[in-house]
Order: sequence, then structure tokens, then C-alpha cells
Amino acid sequence: MIRRIANFVARLRYRWAQQPLPTIEARAVLERDAPATSPYFHGTSKPYTRWWWLAGPFPHDDIRAQLGWLLANGFGGVELAWLWPSWMGRDAEPGVDWLSTEWASLVTFTKQEADRLGLGCDFTFGSCWPFGGSAVRPDDAARTFDGLSGQRLRGSWEDPHGHDLRILNHLSREALRHYAEALLPAFSGGLRGSASALFCDSLEIDTRRLWDPALWDRFAERFGYRLEGLEDEIDDDHDLRYDYRTLVAETILREFFEEFTAICHEHGALSRVQCHGAPTDLLAAYAAVDIPESEAILFPPHFSRIAASAAALAGKSTVSAETFTCVYGFPGLTDVSSYRYWRREQAADLKLLADALFAQGVNQIVWHGMPFNGPGGRNEFYAFVHVGPDAAFAADLPAFNDYLERVSSLLKLGRTESRLAVYLPNEDNRRLGRIPEAERTPGACYRWEMRRVVVPREAEGFMPLWISAAFLERAEVRDGLLRIGDCAFSALLTDVEWLDGAALAEILRLADAGLRVILRRLPRPPGKRGRDDYPALLDALQVRPNVVRQIGGAGLTPLVAGDDLPPFWARRTADSLYLFFAHPKARELSYPMGYGQSLCRQRMRRRVTIDFEGTQSRLELVFEPYQSLLVRVCRTEGVQFVNIAYRPPEPGESV
Repeated sequence: MIRRIANFVARLRYRWAQQPLPTIEARAVLERDAPATSPYFHGTSKPYTRWWWLAGPFPHDDIRAQLGWLLANGFGGVELAWLWPSWMGRDAEPGVDWLSTEWASLVTFTKQEADRLGLGCDFTFGSCWPFGGSAVRPDDAARTFDGLSGQRLRGSWEDPHGHDLRILNHLSREALRHYAEALLPAFSGGLRGSASALFCDSLEIDTRRLWDPALWDRFAERFGYRLEGLEDEIDDDHDLRYDYRTLVAETILREFFEEFTAICHEHGALSRVQCHGAPTDLLAAYAAVDIPESEAILFPPHFSRIAASAAALAGKSTVSAETFTCVYGFPGLTDVSSYRYWRREQAADLKLLADALFAQGVNQIVWHGMPFNGPGGRNEFYAFVHVGPDAAFAADLPAFNDYLERVSSLLKLGRTESRLAVYLPNEDNRRLGRIPEAERTPGACYRWEMRRVVVPREAEGFMPLWISAAFLERAEVRDGLLRIGDCAFSALLTDVEWLDGAALAEILRLADAGLRVILRRLPRPPGKRGRDDYPALLDALQVRPNVVRQIGGAGLTPLVAGDDLPPFWARRTADSLYLFFAHPKARELSYPMGYGQSLCRQRMRRRVTIDFEGTQSRLELVFEPYQSLLVRVCRTEGVQFVNIAYRPPEPGESV
């Protein structure tokens, strides 16, 4: 009888799911389940844009006019960035001396005007990147095993031609503090009023033989042998390379990312940081800053899952992304033909990329970007989508930005919902060398950058998040679930060739406490001197009854089941589950996008089963051309679609 009733209820649910589901407006959802308020991004989910101040002049009237245009077109704020446009063949100087009284006055005025309009205003903490310039004293400059680094800062307002501007030593907190002390007086006016973030772009330092003299003794204490005399063997000895990179990773996390956030807080600012490019545990680094920021499409959309995982593990509500960078290629460096599409960008292509990022956990878009231009101005930047009144998609901006705001707000509701933690292969990639030439994209050099690391396809239905040793140390098991902050995982998946001994010991501790562990491969200890008890730890882990070799043997129920799942992200509130499903074409994205790659004239369908609190809802996802979907599963109101419709103009195809 019970089985017949259960089957009858299941048939009813299935039939009901085939009927058109009710639709609820996004505004009604947000009024019911408002995102937690925070000072991030001026308390809004409206997209920001990076505002490139290239060649001057910078009259107050032009500042007012451009901020007013941004407000009228659905932007929530700006990030000021200073760079000299050498690619435009200019010989003139920027017109305002870097950090001068005039410069500080312009920054203060801009922040005041932004506050008056209700726009946010962030600041790149330097001119060009990485951190460097005349503020870097000789003793604070980047070093290698061989002495001072030969890398110099190019494109700075201080010295457009980059004659002799040193790069900061990112392995020394004292060096970072000296740098900040030199810059902060000029930024002080910009940090008054509403909360601003100081921004650190991707860490494009030359990491070859990167070092600091203070690390010699630290290395010996950490690994039990001296590195002196072995420096030239690092490229040929994978275990030596692992030990060296591990110490650099730990140092740059502590001395730079954690310290930068502390400095920001001391001055009433937030830290917004692109941690990628740094030879460190990216999860721990992203978790150390206020606003972790990813980037696309030089970094593929799936890379953003690292920043989003760190935010979820650390309880941070916002994950931003520098979006639309080099969408159709890097002009002049990889494919001259990509110049054909510069300033011809199509809203449908841009929407597809934004949706791909939303499906990887991003919930705040930062357009890249807008050049400062008064009437008749001719500034432009080759590496971004051109934002401004003369943009190819200018007529679509208000509606597009409204869409980006709605989805971003919805993806800040509650907390990220995941059922599976997947171990990020830090150890595997630290042991490896450069990316093969055929696999490189602009700026990509090393495997440890994690550009190609993806969660296993068969794990996608569990909405997996990345995890690393730094988070295993603080994890506990309650009721069979792996708990870290607000996250509660049903199981931990490891699929790595190399696993640090300390991480292995933590996994065994958690397994002993009842956590289900999926040990896809038997790892080996990296480094020159592994733990003596490593074989015993691994043997003990394997024989635990709750340790299996395949996902199917773990007895897990996926959050979303179905064939050929579209990329998706999940958030949970007290009584509802929200799932953003990107259009299936979002799975195809990689650098560079094809011009008109979003072109789609047919509906696409996917049948899925959503599991929420033990109740399964079957439904068919019908993707109209250019549309992604957002589904709400509510304990009391059933299954609904949230209206996020925005249809961009049909794109033209590549010619």
C-alpha cells in the first residue's frame, strides 16, 4: 500500500512537472529573500566598470559627465585604474604627475562626485601592475636567487617607457607596508565617504627563481635541509621544485595577501583582489581577501569556481569577475584577425560569457572596461570590450546591465549549496613545469596557475566546490557531513597523484569521524622528505568502510541529476533552493570566443531531477535562444521559474 501511494505521488509530480511551471518575478523574490547587506560594491549588485585613466587631461566636467552616463546606463560604480597607452603611439605625458597634489585632488573629486550620484568608487592600488614604481625602495624590490629581479614596471604614469621602475618584493610584508605608506596619503581623499575597495590586479610577477633572503632559514626549518647550492636543480628535480614552491606559496599568502587586507582595513577600505598569477594556494589566498575576483576569458569560465569555492568556504557573500577581457582574442599577439572585432562586440556573445561565469559562482560583474574620454577624446584599450556612449552595444546596455544586476542579486541569496568537496590538485601542479606551448593562452606560463583544472564531469550534479589542505585543517564532521563554516558536504573526493602528508593525515582524521571519502587514486608523497608514517596513513585510510574508489559507490544523491547537464550554480536560503542554469552553449566557451559564437535559433531542452530536502522534482528545462534559466524550489510554494529573461539582438556571424 505504501509503495503504491508513493508511486502514485511520484506520477502526479512527474505529470505536474510537465505542465508549464509558474513564474515569479525576480523583484518579488528579492523582496522576500533579500541578499545580506554589505558594504561591498556600494551595497548594490549593479555591474561596475574598470575606468581606465589613460592620457589626460581630466577636467571636472568630463568626470561628472562620464559618471552621469554610467549611472544612466545601469552601472553601480567604477574602479579607477591608471595606465599609459603606449600602444596608441603617444609621446606626450599623462598630463598629471603620479601621486601629485593635482592627482590626489582629482581622485578626491571623483570619489565625492560618485558619492553624490550614489555610485561606488574603487581604486587600483598603483599605476599599472604588479605593485611597483618609485615608491619601491631598493631594499624592498623583488629578488631572485641571483639578487635583484630584472623585471621592471612598464606602462606606469610615473615612467611611461618603463626605464627603471622596480617591482615590489611580494614575499615581504615590510616591503608591502613601505609601499602602502608611500601611496596612501595621496589616496586618503578617495577613501573618505562611502566604503571603497583598494584593488590588486592579477599578480603578474616574474616567478622564475623568485626568492627573499629571509627564506633561507625558513626553508631549512620547514623541510629539514638547506636549499643553498641546489637552486639550479629546481627545474630538473620535481620534488625539490615542490618544496621550493610550497615555501613561496605559504610566504606570499602570509606576507602579501593577508597583509594587504590588513592594510586596507586599517585605512577604512576593503580589499578586492585577483589572486590568480600568484604561486600559492589560490583557495587560501582568495579566502584571505574581502572580495575575491576572477577574470574571463583569458582565464576560462570554469576557473572562477576556485574563487567562488573560497568565498563559500570563508563565508564571503560576493565573488566578482573582471569580465569581457580579450573576448575575441588578444589583438596583435595571437591573432591579428581579432582586430576585426575590436569595438564590434556583440551583446549576445557577452551575455553568454556572463552566464558562463554565473554558473561558476560569480555574482558581481566588473566590466573591462571604459576609457576616460572627454568630447573628442581618443583613448582606447586593446584588451577590453569598449564601454562608452560610442560602444557597439551602447543601445543594449541599460537592459543588459539590468539583467546582470538581477542575476547577481539572486546569486547572493543565502549561501552556496554543495554536496561534494573536491580536493584541488595543488601538489600535482606545484611539481610540474611550464604549460606546453601549444596549450598556452596569453599570460599563461605554469601549471600551478590552475587555468585548466576542472571538476570531474561525473561530479557536476553534486555542485562540487574545491577544497585544499588549509580548509581540511579547520574542518569537522557532524552527522556524517564535512562542515566548514556554512558549507556542509556529503563527501570528499580526491583524485590526485600527489598528496601532502599533512593533508593525508587530515583526511584520515575526517574519515575516522564518519566522513565518506572517495579516493579515486592512491596518492604519493611529494617533496624531498615526506612523512615516515605516510604508507601507514594511506593503508589505514583505504580500509575504512566509508572510503570508496568511485562516486557511484559512495551512496550520494546529486543535487541535480540528468543527462548532459548544463552548467549551473546553486544557492540555498532557509526554505528555498535557487539554481541558475546557464544556456547549454555556455559549456562550449574557451579562449578566444568566436565572433557570433552565441548564435542560436532553436530551443534546447534538458530533463533534470532536482533533489531538495529529500523531495525530488522532475522538470524539463526549455532554453529559448540566448536565455538562461533560474529555478526556485521552495518548501511551501513548490517549483517556480524566476523571470530573468533578457533577449539581446541576434548576433552576426564571423566573416
